[in-house]
Amino acid sequence: MSRTMLSALLCAALSTFASGCGEIPQAHAATSNGNNLSPQMIAEGQRIFRYDTFGDEQQWTDTLRMHEVVQDLDPITALAVGLKVDADALPPGILDGADLGDPAVTVALLKLDAVVGVHAAVDANNRITRLGITCALCHSTVDDAVQPGIGHRLDGWPNRDLDPGRIIALSPAVPPAAKVVYNSWGPGKYDPRFNIDGLNTPLVLPPAYGLLGIRNETYTGDGPVSYWNAYVAVTQMGGHGNFRDPRLGIDIRQSPDMVTSKLPALRAYQLSLRAPASPADDVAAARRGRVVFNDNCIGCHMGYTGTDNNSGRLHGATETGTDGAYAARTVNKAYRTTPLRGLRYHPPYFHDGSAATLDDVVAHYDRVRQLHLTSQQRADLVEFLKTL
Repeated sequence: MSRTMLSALLCAALSTFASGCGEIPQAHAATSNGNNLSPQMIAEGQRIFRYDTFGDEQQWTDTLRMHEVVQDLDPITALAVGLKVDADALPPGILDGADLGDPAVTVALLKLDAVVGVHAAVDANNRITRLGITCALCHSTVDDAVQPGIGHRLDGWPNRDLDPGRIIALSPAVPPAAKVVYNSWGPGKYDPRFNIDGLNTPLVLPPAYGLLGIRNETYTGDGPVSYWNAYVAVTQMGGHGNFRDPRLGIDIRQSPDMVTSKLPALRAYQLSLRAPASPADDVAAARRGRVVFNDNCIGCHMGYTGTDNNSGRLHGATETGTDGAYAARTVNKAYRTTPLRGLRYHPPYFHDGSAATLDDVVAHYDRVRQLHLTSQQRADLVEFLKTL
């Protein structure tokens, strides 16, 4: 059985914009300013983002047999691997006295569509017959208002607690060698090319908020954001749709196409998600840090988007001092300047999570770019970055 059939992305919407059938549609780059967003389209996009599987049950049920795994998965274990529960989908008091060690409670939550990013069909005997995933699995979390892992949805926030590889490795269809790879990723990481080239350099799940005006919402800028959304939906989630990229030798066409027609509304919802506000902890330090930023960082993190990639610029791994193994697997062989949005809310940093804190990020660039910042300047810069 091929890796393509065995692998499944738990990160739908790594950077989900789309409005084509996966061709590398350059024309869509010019439409990412959000001028044509309507409330109706945004509402439909929210429904798709949260609840639409694109027909990926063909992957999760028919191939990976994850419905069998989840049938016996208790809520305690589910929460431990990073799955989240939408408190607003629960009737009042339903969790009072519930045994979170009982797999039957997981099934009950699925019947309520309360497990974020997981959609299941359950029969009259409370057996899961079909199971798939949605965009929200990797790019929504909750505010823990009820207890850790249970709360109100935060769409667009990366689920850094989610352990995609550990979940996939539970599948009885995955061979032992692949299980080793999946289990090596850890929480908040996923390799979106492992099933394509067999290599293993997992990425940190990025936020899906603050996308308005961003041209390429991927770490390596392989194409417009619409391109990546189609790639993820079809080649990784296992959705029943179309994706083609001759550069990668991929040409997947399935009828009916359950992906393409939904992508414009999905993009509209993604564009509507704003980065969370982040007031300064130390106003004076943040003001000083802005000066340091303008003197040293704004050449790449430019304009209101915070990236020079909108003008087509990419950076080699040696220029940024980051690991180049993932970039080497991509079309462009280089990295895009990451937009700075809600930074304090989604550590770790860099494409591979190699910087645990913003202090580590600043120290890295101070060393690599030979900025010669004082300890006070580094601290002030961190305070400013927290406000972005």
